[in-house]
Amino acid sequence: MNLSPEKLQLLSRANSGLSLLTRGIEKESLRISLDGRLAKTPHPLALGSALTHKNITTDFSEAQLELITGVHASPEACLAELERVHTYIHKNLGEEHLWPSSMPCIFPSDQANIPLGQYGSSNIGQAKTVYRRGLGHRYGRLMQTISGIHYNFSLPDELWSALGVHDQEQRTQAYFGLIRNFRRWSWLLIYLFGASPAVCRSFIQNLDHRLDPFNEGTYYLPYATSLRMGRLGYQSDAQSEMHVSYNSLDAYSKSMREGLTKSHAEYAQFQPTADGEHQQLNDSILQIENEFYGTIRPKRTARSGERPLQTLNNWGVEYVEVRCIDLNPFEPTGINLEQIRFIDTFLLLCLLADSPEDSREETARMDRNQAAVVEKGREPELTLERDGKMVALADWANELLSQCEPISQLLDSAHKSANYSQSLNKQVRKVASTQQTPSAKILAALSMKGSFSKFSLEHAEKHHEHFLKAALSAEDSQALTLEAEDSIKRQAAIEASESVPFSEFLKEYIKLT
Repeated sequence: MNLSPEKLQLLSRANSGLSLLTRGIEKESLRISLDGRLAKTPHPLALGSALTHKNITTDFSEAQLELITGVHASPEACLAELERVHTYIHKNLGEEHLWPSSMPCIFPSDQANIPLGQYGSSNIGQAKTVYRRGLGHRYGRLMQTISGIHYNFSLPDELWSALGVHDQEQRTQAYFGLIRNFRRWSWLLIYLFGASPAVCRSFIQNLDHRLDPFNEGTYYLPYATSLRMGRLGYQSDAQSEMHVSYNSLDAYSKSMREGLTKSHAEYAQFQPTADGEHQQLNDSILQIENEFYGTIRPKRTARSGERPLQTLNNWGVEYVEVRCIDLNPFEPTGINLEQIRFIDTFLLLCLLADSPEDSREETARMDRNQAAVVEKGREPELTLERDGKMVALADWANELLSQCEPISQLLDSAHKSANYSQSLNKQVRKVASTQQTPSAKILAALSMKGSFSKFSLEHAEKHHEHFLKAALSAEDSQALTLEAEDSIKRQAAIEASESVPFSEFLKEYIKLT
């Protein structure tokens, strides 16, 4: 790792640009009944259409809300919008709450009773449900209900110019450099922000979980940080056969294309039913790009009719999507300003530091490091693999945090505050004392509350009360109400305008050119 003084000097020249970093948040949460069980009700009508609403949709399950903010040039504005959307939702949830933890709530014994997201009768709406049906067949519906936060991050034009990046091709190369470093060091975010060290017994029924009993239907690992990011979370044997390269857009595109076009024998068994109900979009390793699991993705807003991979190939990378952030159950919105500020700082380090090309061998090392931090990240004297040697997690973490220090100071200068340095200092203290990490605090709370379910349900109730009491201006309330109403009209218009049979639509939908 080498963060050169020259790059820091370039960064310092773009003071105003540093205040214009942009971010957006996508936050998933399960709707639950008052006793902590997965809600079986349809997507609430007051929340509009899950197909077309700009702020509120669903992820895998009909009961899994996804809250989406716009793009913001300040952490405060981004979190404020997330607060507003939460407030509106809670005021329209009726006799339901939102589960505050990443690992799911109490589930029915039969996974078939976990409802798939429904998006209406349009072709695109049907395709979304078929995709989710395919995910359920491939990985189990239970795994798909794990929730988290996706953090979207990009640099403004001013900052690119100051760094000597003048065209889209150079930006794309720089983003891939960021991604390579992020994948090397993302274990640090898992250690600092991991908040899923324990699970409900209903989640691990019929699984070879290898967890220890905690108490009252709770299982855990004593030094775990984020079980969501380990073998109980988003893992896939079929995808493990792929090596996705991030050395360039071309390399990434070629390796992703293989996953999107190569048939997988195990998936070929999921054929349409006798009445024509599709069980998946196709039998490839990946039905579509979003099925690929990873801690970070290169992204660009898709144009009409374009596949995500085509959009990247045509226009280059616009932003990155960080996918390894657990819901913080102590926070009503699942994330706070301290986290946002450190993630910004960390992503700038990933961008600015030297970023050698990746390899299949290095990817395997990164996977082993991630697994170690997921399952025993707080273990004293834990070591990780780096450059063919073993290094103490604490030593490596402190090196990375030390490299973040001048970046946090520049961000403070741009924002005329000390917030970024204060956030960094909190992360330094978590490395010095594992008891200050969210995962350790959760286990301490479980010892007091008796179980993961009781702990999570208590915080679900607290958060619900918080948002019921929160003020929502008449203007904001009206805007969200109108968006809900208009989204239903937009869905109806899409459904009324279609004439192409679904089977024909599907051929075009999954076609890569």
